[in-house]
Amino acid sequence: MLVIKALSSFGKYLELMKKTFSRPERMRMFFKQYIKEMNQLGVDSIGIVLLISFFIGAVICIQIKLNIQSSWMPRFVTGYTTREIMLLEFSSAIMCLILAGKVGSNIASEIGTMRVTQQIDALEIMGINSANFLILPKIIGMITMIPILVSFSIFAGFIGAYATSVIANVITLEDLTLGLQYDFKEWYVWMGYIKSIFFAFIISSVSAFFGYTVEGGSVEVGKASTNAVVSSSVLILFADIFLTQLLS
Repeated sequence: MLVIKALSSFGKYLELMKKTFSRPERMRMFFKQYIKEMNQLGVDSIGIVLLISFFIGAVICIQIKLNIQSSWMPRFVTGYTTREIMLLEFSSAIMCLILAGKVGSNIASEIGTMRVTQQIDALEIMGINSANFLILPKIIGMITMIPILVSFSIFAGFIGAYATSVIANVITLEDLTLGLQYDFKEWYVWMGYIKSIFFAFIISSVSAFFGYTVEGGSVEVGKASTNAVVSSSVLILFADIFLTQLLS
């Protein structure tokens, strides 16, 4: 029964994406919505990305130094490990899991509210492709902004690591800088960008699907928002395993 329900939902999702990815009827209106979604989904998320990444970078640096670093290891290992964790996993996968909670619930509740208040039905009556009009700007806007958010996350994580060096005196600035620069592979940065683009598509499209297909009243909108966050998070974890294996 669960398998049949899952396959049915997946089929509806593909049908919705087919409606979504069509040429916008009014490019001027689409561009206006696109700019709005970039601001709402991306720019408004910069603060939480900077805050969480700063403290995570600081905590990683402290934990590595206190619990893993030993006398037989080079002193730059703390900085090196902090960099690898931030580049390979946190600033792409873990940050997108956090954004799934903030952005995903926002998208699902917004579109779900429009569905239960019959605003989407009104768009359909006027001959407007509601899926294309509402969902496509969110998907493109999220995909556009996610590499910028990843860049901010990496930067804030490194600043957090430096803060522990200056304030807590956990590691010297020279050793930390050497570790952050040691054996740097540019591909790891690009790998984080590539993975985050896939994750951004998952967050925006899955959340929009749950909001668009909601039935009932305001209570169902809340359930759809929760389901959107849970489903997006699970899919991101599965996609992370696959993409890491593919890109490594």
